[in-house]
Amino acid sequence: MLIKVSLYNLWRDEDGQDFVEYSLLLAFLALVTISLLNGSATSISGIWQGISNAFAGASASSGS
Repeated sequence: MLIKVSLYNLWRDEDGQDFVEYSLLLAFLALVTISLLNGSATSISGIWQGISNAFAGASASSGS
């Protein structure tokens, strides 16, 4: 009887529910952030490459 009552109380206990919900929300936000960063990586790389080329061209033209 004691085991049945304690299992029932454990089943009805909702103290950990908020933790699980916030953990799932945090995991979802992490996945969205990672996917956005992976999608913009080539764009950011192109911007830095353009800046590097501009500096290289400016350095070559000022050296001659």
